[in-house]
Amino acid sequence: MSLASASLTGKVRTLSFETGIVAATFLGATPAFAGAEGAVFLAPAEPRSVAAHHGAILAAAGDGTRLVSGGDDGRVVETLVDGTTRQVALQAGRWIDRVALGPSGAVAYSAGKTAYVIGAQGEPKVFAAPSTVGGLAFAPKGLRLAVAHYGGVTLWFPNAPGAKPEALQWKGSHLGVVFSPDGRFVVSTMQEPALHGWRVVDGAHMRMRGYPSRVRSFGFTADGKWLATSGSGEMILWPFQSKDGPMGKQPTMLAPSATSRVLTVACHPKDPVVAIGYEDGMVMMVRIGDGAEILLRAPDGAAASAIAWHPSGGAVAFGTASGSAGILAF
Repeated sequence: MSLASASLTGKVRTLSFETGIVAATFLGATPAFAGAEGAVFLAPAEPRSVAAHHGAILAAAGDGTRLVSGGDDGRVVETLVDGTTRQVALQAGRWIDRVALGPSGAVAYSAGKTAYVIGAQGEPKVFAAPSTVGGLAFAPKGLRLAVAHYGGVTLWFPNAPGAKPEALQWKGSHLGVVFSPDGRFVVSTMQEPALHGWRVVDGAHMRMRGYPSRVRSFGFTADGKWLATSGSGEMILWPFQSKDGPMGKQPTMLAPSATSRVLTVACHPKDPVVAIGYEDGMVMMVRIGDGAEILLRAPDGAAASAIAWHPSGGAVAFGTASGSAGILAF
């Protein structure tokens, strides 16, 4: 990929849907968007809408072959590139708040204080969290799930009923959660404007503070050297190159905006590049090494709500709270 140009807005394929975008992914070469009002939008040459839920989509995730969504209809639904849908699970009368995808087709989801994992055998495994589940993330190796909740994060092996879940404790309400690509670190976002991390091997704590607003989007670069986050008027990058992670080190700040805050970030699957979406609708790519920026979408007031890379890194898709969307292939 070349970051020689200052703007690629003229090469972006633009789309407009009738509802805000909750999540974006790629199903093979086809961009797919989860709409807030229950539809999944598939965007090959001729876009089409698939009715996935009888109500709002609250969470969604993709793994390159399927988009799995959770709704306020209590359903977990898998949508494929040909538009077929399959109900993965049903929790009647409950909201599906979080969804995560793991190895060998595993699906994790949560409803209230309960987290569920459905593996290849289709038999659900259940974990009762101490409070409402704030986030779910699978470890990069093995079937291990991080469950964020009030008071910390619990690491759970769904296929090992005799293994006691490991509690990583820290006061406060923990929301999103992520593993580093090598599995050495777990980091959560919090209700307060901060992140908290743990070194998995010994539970050592890592505090990441100083944000003006809550961090709603974060992710590790493919090499695990940086954690990119929203929550400020620029992208904040925490260094994770050493065994102590970011402790004792200052974050790097890139792509500042004088008038808007970063809402969503998505790290390139191979290269040290991050796609960034802002409150005012601006979307850009930034190269970590030198801070070079490329504009993908000019600001128009419609908050950038979702960004996703094709697994090869050869395309990026993004959507907004107003339903406008864009796709750029390199």
